[in-house]
Amino acid sequence: MTLQVVVGAGPVGTAVARLLAERGDHVKLISRRGGAPADIEGVAADATNGDDLARLAEGAKTIFSCAGPAYHQWATDWPPLGAGLIRAAELSSSLLVTTGNLYGYGQVDGPIHEGLPLQPNTVKGKVRAQVWTEALQAHKAGRIRTAEVRGSDYLGAGAVSPYSVLALPKLVAGKAASVPADLEAPHSWTYVGDVARTLIAVAGDETAWGRAWHVPSPEPVSMHTLAALTADLAGTTPARISSMPEFVLRLAGLVDKTARSSVETQYQWRRPFIIDSTAATVAFGIEPVAVADAVREMIEPKGSTARQ
Repeated sequence: MTLQVVVGAGPVGTAVARLLAERGDHVKLISRRGGAPADIEGVAADATNGDDLARLAEGAKTIFSCAGPAYHQWATDWPPLGAGLIRAAELSSSLLVTTGNLYGYGQVDGPIHEGLPLQPNTVKGKVRAQVWTEALQAHKAGRIRTAEVRGSDYLGAGAVSPYSVLALPKLVAGKAASVPADLEAPHSWTYVGDVARTLIAVAGDETAWGRAWHVPSPEPVSMHTLAALTADLAGTTPARISSMPEFVLRLAGLVDKTARSSVETQYQWRRPFIIDSTAATVAFGIEPVAVADAVREMIEPKGSTARQ
């Protein structure tokens, strides 16, 4: 039985663990609390300790990095986590496949594809680019084998984004909602389950290692369209959604850490933000789950548990 290690018991990590277990692998799901679904071994551990993580991953084919610090703590907490994962992959000789995002590209005009340089324009983007660059350097030096899988903002059960936090609960209840975004700007959304499927596909293909891949994602949908779809699926009153001015977000940031740390990424929400996932779609044959199905899962969660 193949041993697989999944770090992070959030929505993506849990989805990966379930898919691996369903195909017959022995899965260790590592988190600080150690909880896990049935048929999966839950282990409580601190993934920033690379030596301890390596012992848990001894004999593992892959370490799937699906963990993530609190949003407002990325700058301080991502570097030690990234270093711990690289250390564990090197000592255990396990492949390291990491769940990433699009922050490292910075503000891009046009669709975002894997061939673009990493030119982060935010603190969070710089730290994500740093973590990947260090892993890739270790790969090129022959110390580890690695790849990264990047998605846009998540949809699906457990997904956390400005939409899922600020808009979805109110829209489902038939109430008015406000989000810090241009309501008509096309925006790419990535389904949590498709992130899991892409991570596993990349891990299983040696030719896919040593680079980044974008999760196959459906055509972009504006916030306005997404709100209307949510209200329709929920069977509530027609969606009432407005654009929150940026100064209101800044004011909220005076008392809320997450709001304060979200100001620097407003460029992703005030203009088109579109992912090009052609490469992975062609390479792995993964057809993305429709936006409507992902939203339906958020309205009627069935126990599946994804902020990037």
